[in-house]
Amino acid sequence: MAPIEEEDRPRRAPRFQPMVFDGWDVAQLREYIEALQTEISRAEAAIGVRDAQRTAAEAFFKKG
Repeated sequence: MAPIEEEDRPRRAPRFQPMVFDGWDVAQLREYIEALQTEISRAEAAIGVRDAQRTAAEAFFKKG
């Protein structure tokens, strides 16, 4: 059996590293929040896709 290539292995999500806000002004903090909200939306959309795929697979393989 061929060894698993590094890029074929499942990747673990990097651990969240809290930012140090010392020296950030209000505008920078708002921009950071906006970027985080955008990323949260992307993650929620990815979850929705996976849930839909799982539901479709369960319906396909459902007995009865």
